[in-house]
Amino acid sequence: MSTPIKNALLGLAVGDALGVPVEFQSRDILEKYPVTNMREFGTHGQPAGTWSDDSSLTFCLAETLVKGYDLQDLANRFVNWRYHAYWTAHGKVFDVGNATNTAIYYLSQGAPPTTAGGNDEDCNGNGSLMRILPLLFYIKDLDIHDRYCHVRDVSSLTHRHIRSIACCFIYLEVALHILKGEPPVDAYLNAINEVNKYFKENNLPDEKEQDILATTLSGSLLDKPISEIHGTGYVVRTLEAAIWILIHTNTYAEAVLTAVNLGNDTDTTAAVAGGLAGMHYGWEEIPAEWLNILAGKDRIEELIANLQVKFNI
Repeated sequence: MSTPIKNALLGLAVGDALGVPVEFQSRDILEKYPVTNMREFGTHGQPAGTWSDDSSLTFCLAETLVKGYDLQDLANRFVNWRYHAYWTAHGKVFDVGNATNTAIYYLSQGAPPTTAGGNDEDCNGNGSLMRILPLLFYIKDLDIHDRYCHVRDVSSLTHRHIRSIACCFIYLEVALHILKGEPPVDAYLNAINEVNKYFKENNLPDEKEQDILATTLSGSLLDKPISEIHGTGYVVRTLEAAIWILIHTNTYAEAVLTAVNLGNDTDTTAAVAGGLAGMHYGWEEIPAEWLNILAGKDRIEELIANLQVKFNI
């Protein structure tokens, strides 16, 4: 049976696993030799169906939310993942971003969760965006200010700069409208209307940041050609790619393969896009051969079931 949580988490994990074998490969190479199915080995030497830090930290957040919203519990799970391979596909951490790695070290030394993440401008990789999706199911019935505050705090464990926070917020607002059953274009436009109104009323973010986010916040993203959509590790580009792909593709498989074949940060782009695509199309539309080789699928299914019970959806 299709449920929003199952759609989101399987959509994200399968996208992640598709991208892992070709992470860091260039767009030019993937245009010549595009990914069309699950591959094995490649960049990280992992079996087909292996997911990375994107899914690991997503599952840590989901597991925390099963117990209750608790940032210290989440921090503990992040530390356990990084240093003890908790919630990994095969008992090994093989991919971790610099900002995330540094922040988790600070968490391991007792830093408060809401101040552990870097807040410098160069700390705007996609490491909090990639893991934020489960938070949607906790905040979906809250008012927009409370939604923003929770997103800010959960992002800040690893990424505390306003740009990363804003991208996570926009992403979950789009996801919220997908959850309501809106078509992708409507979900995007309705989300940015509400985000822009909230930002204006609260003087967030400053003019420089508004300019950086202008492609997404103005709606002009709709008309961008794919040549202007990028699969880099920069949070702004990952957000743009995920939303653009959701709007300009017609199936789950097309969405995540388009994300992977943008090149570079293939696993994270496909995870972030795959979460939205999974919510829109439903997990039943994920190719069965991809689901069947997804690492740790039984454990993921158990987590999904627990989260569904917690939030009754």
